[in-house]
Amino acid sequence: MIPFILTVFLLTAPAANAAGDPPDTMSERVKSCTICHGESGRAEQHVYYPRIGGKPVGYLYNQLRNFRDGRRQYQPMAILLENMSDDYLMDIARYFSAQALSVYEPELHSLQSEERELAETLIFSGDPNRNIPACSDCHGRALMGKAPFIPGLLGLPRAYLSAQFGSWRNGGLARGQISDCMSEIAEKLTDQEINAIAKWLSIQTVSGNPELPGNLSPGLTQRCSSIVQMEIES
Repeated sequence: MIPFILTVFLLTAPAANAAGDPPDTMSERVKSCTICHGESGRAEQHVYYPRIGGKPVGYLYNQLRNFRDGRRQYQPMAILLENMSDDYLMDIARYFSAQALSVYEPELHSLQSEERELAETLIFSGDPNRNIPACSDCHGRALMGKAPFIPGLLGLPRAYLSAQFGSWRNGGLARGQISDCMSEIAEKLTDQEINAIAKWLSIQTVSGNPELPGNLSPGLTQRCSSIVQMEIES
């Protein structure tokens, strides 16, 4: 569902061979990424930058391509990625996907009983009367995502989640390749529902890994085609 903002600052030039320069490894090349996104194993809170360690490789790759090609609109990312090849973006995606899940300290929001019930109903059951699928239908019962394309929803601050819903509603920064399920779903949710979902997700602990690939229902596959129909080049 969350087609979550993936802001990555990349080191594009290989390290020089002069004495004293760092080794030319992927871990060195992507160190600038962790300035905003944080490093796995460190409890750093970056409210508007999502954690990317341990996320599905296809999801990371798609987002990097979307930023580079202007399908996801955030100018700093577009500029930094504009000269990178698909192969190099895949190398970056594989590197971060292989990392351990980033540390997340759940936020301390108090939910009223009606807020909790509202959030859990939408997250795990959806609202068939409004044609709103459950978040868990796409993102897995544990909400940790589904490999290789669908991200998890846990480990994200409330402010970030709320901002993403706003962008989906307005066709802004979170826009992907084409109109997809998240834009449609966000338009149907009320402000009260979005607030309840964001609060509930932000207070959960993070554990487990993305589920293995699984089939979505035909309706979800059609609506979420920008997420699930892109193939990873081997």
